[in-house]
Amino acid sequence: MPPSRLHYAQALAHEALDKRLDILRRIAEAGSISEAARGAGVSYKAAWQALENLSTLAGATLIDKAVGGSGGGGARLTDAGRQLLDAADRLNEAKRSVLAELEKRADNALSLQGLVGLGLRTSMRNQLPCVVESISKKAGVARVRLKLPTGASLTSRITCESAELLGISSGLCVLALFKATAVTVMPSCAAREGLNLLDGEIVQITSEDDGGEVAVQLMQGVHLIGFPADQHGFVMHQSVVASLDEAAVVIAIAG
Repeated sequence: MPPSRLHYAQALAHEALDKRLDILRRIAEAGSISEAARGAGVSYKAAWQALENLSTLAGATLIDKAVGGSGGGGARLTDAGRQLLDAADRLNEAKRSVLAELEKRADNALSLQGLVGLGLRTSMRNQLPCVVESISKKAGVARVRLKLPTGASLTSRITCESAELLGISSGLCVLALFKATAVTVMPSCAAREGLNLLDGEIVQITSEDDGGEVAVQLMQGVHLIGFPADQHGFVMHQSVVASLDEAAVVIAIAG
């Protein structure tokens, strides 16, 4: 049976800030998952999760591992693992060349740092550019506080392993992603633990036949889509609050 083809596009979508390939590189150098985890500054559990996830995306086994003692055993890259790293190096070099050229252009009107989600294809219609303000960890859960362009704050609740693998740190530019169905829009809402509240005004209302959703503008050029709570009777330009559970906010980083 011939080996399956390596899925480069899936595995390399966000290589620049993703620790998964960093861990794979360190395994190639050290021959140990434990050593790779220490070098990458993540836990063994996070490193193992990274390798499993990367292998799934690539559609191939990337490392051969040997069960060992307290050191966690040895590991070496498969042919597929070496091919993936080679492809990553080539893509990074091409990307650096293109970005350097764009930054030098006199007519550059774009903030390249703000194009975090340009390569993303997702069913999540709400994609808000943010900057990480802070991160706190407790009992395996990380609460990441994000600052929106409006100055408002948004919190995402993710696992500590995910925060490690994404390299979440203060000042990092990210995208906050969440489904429209996770957003409830209402005239007012009482604050409670674990709930994000964002103030804005209604700029679009669709009929029930067209989905019954509403668009809420947080500031010029920044808006989100949600659904009203019960019988709302909303009107255009009405001030509203969009509520969203912290666990529904997904963090994406530039690739």
